[in-house]
Amino acid sequence: MFGRVRSWSRGHEKLASALRVAPLAALCGLFAVPYASYTPAGAGLMLGVAGYLALSAALLAPLLWLARPVPSYALIALISFWQWLAGLDPLPANLAVLVALWVVAYRCSFRWGLAAMLVAELGILLALVNWESPSFGTFFGGSVFVVTIWLFGLYAGTRHRYLEGLEERAERAERERDQQARMAASAERARIARELHDVVAHNVSVMVVQADGAGYALDRDPEQARQAVRAISKTGRAALAEMRRLVGVLRDDEHPDTDYTPQPGLDQLEELVRGSGVPARLVVAGTPGELPEGQQLAVYRIVQEALTNALKHGGPGARALVELDFDGPELVVRVTDDGRGGAAPRGDGGHGLIGMRERVGMYGGAVTAGPRPGGGYEVLARLPMARAA
Repeated sequence: MFGRVRSWSRGHEKLASALRVAPLAALCGLFAVPYASYTPAGAGLMLGVAGYLALSAALLAPLLWLARPVPSYALIALISFWQWLAGLDPLPANLAVLVALWVVAYRCSFRWGLAAMLVAELGILLALVNWESPSFGTFFGGSVFVVTIWLFGLYAGTRHRYLEGLEERAERAERERDQQARMAASAERARIARELHDVVAHNVSVMVVQADGAGYALDRDPEQARQAVRAISKTGRAALAEMRRLVGVLRDDEHPDTDYTPQPGLDQLEELVRGSGVPARLVVAGTPGELPEGQQLAVYRIVQEALTNALKHGGPGARALVELDFDGPELVVRVTDDGRGGAAPRGDGGHGLIGMRERVGMYGGAVTAGPRPGGGYEVLARLPMARAA
């Protein structure tokens, strides 16, 4: 409720100021009638009801502009000082000094608040001078009242600034959290884009090689050309399925119950090697056991990327060997070819090696790739053996 009141006050500052002044204005109005029959003691001057109302209005009017507390307080103090110089007795409207003092202590710096408090103390001292029997007890009581109001203003201002600081830090933390979430989402999209590149590049490379083979065998061996066309069709469907799975990850409107084909694993490696488009052989040492699906997918993608590189850069007649070793404490994946190796032209902006490193790094492993001393190219990945839960 208080939060809504503060929000409304900020949007209707003039009206809120008038509502704050209204109780004090009503109090001054109530004293207007008794003031008509009031007889000042000593040499005090009488203003009459009209003068009383005019002076009260002059003292209360600056409270409507407390958005600028120091000038408002200064104006009220000057009017009160003129009132003392004229020999007029204090009025209920002089309480405006205390209201403005609280606002200065609340909104302004400590130095301005301290100066305003000292001015109010001086006003008490000047008011007591005109009394017939001033005393230290009276001055002390008034000073305690003024200092209490000043301290309440300081406390309220300090608490208000503290709460504003907390809100600002909370908003900044929320913005930083949202920014980190966006950065994480962008990194994930980049990772998915690299995976999409790897999958599509492999399948399209296979389709190109198969299409070239079908073109050469179309007249000489129609049956072989027919088989190549079937392989192109199968590889194209696989590429579309992979793209649908990966693009589905990026879609926000995908229904959670959508049924997708499971991600490939070790069981599909032999089929991958056979259909890679490059003469390749798979050698497995040891028993894979129950590896997690994520690690199986990582092995599959590493082999897929390595065979794609062999197909693209190995040159004519290149052959590949895929070796998996499950005997040791680490899962070792080695893909070698006898192609051009370091003599192969460099690719243009591929993300295959980066993708392999990220996949292996997820499981605390390492991957190296480079030309072999005796010719050809080698991709070597080592992953700690993990077991499915």
